[in-house]
Amino acid sequence: MMPTDPLRIPIDGTLDLHAFQAREIASVVEEYIRAAHEAGLREVRLIHGRGKGVQRGIVQSVLERDPLVKRFYDAPESHLGATIAILATVL
Repeated sequence: MMPTDPLRIPIDGTLDLHAFQAREIASVVEEYIRAAHEAGLREVRLIHGRGKGVQRGIVQSVLERDPLVKRFYDAPESHLGATIAILATVL
């Protein structure tokens, strides 16, 4: 079996996490936040879905400890299905 190339995710301010397994979520979010910050974005939307809240918990745990994140909150229109992260302008 041939190794696969890394998945390229567009850094456009929205990341839909439905395509990832729970064990991948933390590292994907960490990398996306870093890339979004480097791209000059100041707000990102992380779509994790509602379900039982497992992905939401993972996402918000990562955001809590990330120094690039000033604050985060549940996207009001998503009924706990997405989180908005406000990124720091400088480290």
